[in-house]
Amino acid sequence: MSTSQTQIVDLCIIGGGINGVGIAKQASEQGLSVCLLEQGDFACGTSSASTKLIHGGLRYLEYYEFRLVHEALNERETLLGLAPHLIWPLTFVIPHSRRLRPAWMIRLGLWLYDCLGKRQKLARSSKLNLSTHQAGTPLLDKYKFGFSYADCWVDDARLVISNAISARNHGATLLRDHEVLSACEQNGQWIVTAFDKQQKQTITVQAKALINACGPWLNQVKDKISGHPTDKITLIKGSHIIVPALYSNPEAYLLQNDDGRIIFTIPYEEKFTLIGTTDIPYTGAPSEVAITEMEVDYLCHIVNLYFKTKINAQDIVASYAGVRPLKQDDTNDPKAISRDYDVQLSHHQGAPLVVIYGGKLTTYRKLAAHVCELLAATFPTLALPYQPSPLAGSFEEASIADYQQSLKHRYPWCDEALLSRFARSYGTLCEKILEGKQSMIDLGEHYGGGLTQAECNYLREFEWARAPHDILLRRTKCGLHGATL
Repeated sequence: MSTSQTQIVDLCIIGGGINGVGIAKQASEQGLSVCLLEQGDFACGTSSASTKLIHGGLRYLEYYEFRLVHEALNERETLLGLAPHLIWPLTFVIPHSRRLRPAWMIRLGLWLYDCLGKRQKLARSSKLNLSTHQAGTPLLDKYKFGFSYADCWVDDARLVISNAISARNHGATLLRDHEVLSACEQNGQWIVTAFDKQQKQTITVQAKALINACGPWLNQVKDKISGHPTDKITLIKGSHIIVPALYSNPEAYLLQNDDGRIIFTIPYEEKFTLIGTTDIPYTGAPSEVAITEMEVDYLCHIVNLYFKTKINAQDIVASYAGVRPLKQDDTNDPKAISRDYDVQLSHHQGAPLVVIYGGKLTTYRKLAAHVCELLAATFPTLALPYQPSPLAGSFEEASIADYQQSLKHRYPWCDEALLSRFARSYGTLCEKILEGKQSMIDLGEHYGGGLTQAECNYLREFEWARAPHDILLRRTKCGLHGATL
């Protein structure tokens, strides 16, 4: 095993999920030199195993998480502007069940939801007559009325990749397949040693500050970092299933269960419905998390309480599970543990160490801003006013429809469904795939599900893809549509 040269940077970040890449983007845009180390692929853990929502967290109101909901609701609107290709509005329907939360409670919660955050682009909540509204068509006849409200959908893995590309565009170095072996303080600097799994060699990063943003792997990594705080995290597993589309209307549904939990059913990839999530304490290795038969039965049972179309385990076309790293508190109820983030700064012999607990896709930018504020004493440029740049792939057109029309005009030879997917997945980055091509034949070999050689080449060259599942499951969802590599 050989050792390469030492990289000298301002900031070293451990973890390539949404928190790590979000910090890398802001810090690099504010003038810091950044090196990010990820032991696997970017977004290969919790950040690609979410319910894929940018939302305020309606159910958090029951636990009086008003600050978190307010912050998240405001971020919805900001992120819609920063990443219009990855995030778009989605209407949610809550069928009312007389056995569960009373209608007045739901209406009060939705009123607070409307009031707690700015709402320039999204509709207010309202009451629905499910006997006449299209949203009632797939539901059992006993659900006579309900409520609607607006939140947003996001492609979670692509949100991570877009932040990573943005950070790289501002000079950050992002290294996948680099496992941290140790980190210790020497003369006011962090000396971080990592193993490059591809080149089979160690590298050394010398940094003025170190950030542990490795999510559910925090406990494993903290033992490798000298002076790391001993605060504990609680691991909560959330599992999802994907089934053929339960309905044809565009709404998502929030379904209540008699245990107080809620699950979502969300239109997914045009042909499917995404269903989740569960909330179960988890004690195993984060890399080995998987959905259980009990969770499958639980999700199917709740769906079958509401929809005319019944499902069981045989209907599942795909499933996934992830682990939420939440800071341990005194509650014994998994669903009641705060989803808010906590950022802890310490100085081990003078060298700043920041440890991140929890966090959500919706508030990752706020978390990054908080980290930068804490580090401003070490890096004065972080105290300057910060204006975030749009994420890589954002376009100047007024809407995604306008951008799709622009693509169609410039690439009339390309299949319209493919252009639509490219616009939604990559925004302007898709032009790297299309430039210089004159026909569908020029895109090279077709692997099924709309995936071509040209797209794979782009993903390997510009988006760090290496293995088939990097492409089929994270950077695209073509594996769901039959693509194979």
